[in-house]
Amino acid sequence: MSATAVRRSVLAASAAALALLATACGGSGDADKGAEGKGDGAPAAASAPALKALTAAELEKAGLAQSDVKTGKVTTKVPGGDDIAADKVTTDDAACLPLARAQAGVAQGEPASTAKRSWLGTPKKPAPGTKPEDMLMAALDVNKTLIGLASYDGGAAEDALKGLTTAAQKCAGGFTATVAGEKTRFLKVATAAAPQGGDEGVAVNLTMAADEGVKAPVKVVVVRKGATVATFSTINMAAMASGKDYEVPADVIAAQVAKLG
Repeated sequence: MSATAVRRSVLAASAAALALLATACGGSGDADKGAEGKGDGAPAAASAPALKALTAAELEKAGLAQSDVKTGKVTTKVPGGDDIAADKVTTDDAACLPLARAQAGVAQGEPASTAKRSWLGTPKKPAPGTKPEDMLMAALDVNKTLIGLASYDGGAAEDALKGLTTAAQKCAGGFTATVAGEKTRFLKVATAAAPQGGDEGVAVNLTMAADEGVKAPVKVVVVRKGATVATFSTINMAAMASGKDYEVPADVIAAQVAKLG
């Protein structure tokens, strides 16, 4: 996601939060819905043999749909601000380009086919008696995940995972990315426990230099299933303002990976 897309998402969430706040102050007593799963998992098993890439039609069919998730909203037609072209992503250090691409939802290398989705979580309604300022921040505690699917011929899917892991190691001290003409500084990069469900995977936590000096976490999870790589780039609206940590939507990730077969 570009810096503009991040800010637009935060503004949209703020508007939704204000509407929710007004409803809460009016006495709405709807029960809280859903619960997020844990984002970490054990390392995946050894890589399976490379498979033939899925066609564009097959990949679209394997993409996440609204009926696949219990909470949040799935968008199958990703808006232009989130649909970044590969040539619109650059980095000050070429070794860090795989990280910038993953964070922006851009496929690694030259895939045979691609598809994109986005998922936006549902704000939790605050408990009665919560202070207005706390209500607003709670309502902003919403994840947005950009999902990129890319299918490759030969061993390119495995190479994509290796390239991302290598970049995380080389760029641990941070880097600067330019996405769709806007610069974003990432202060540090660290790997986390790999996700389950695929043939292999990697989780990367980036720290973004956000507005007003906030050090905001940005989380990327990448899973390979056969010849297809699924990339999940997640931001949290409240974290963009506070720097507070959050969990990735593990149930959404699991639902998408399961559809890859």
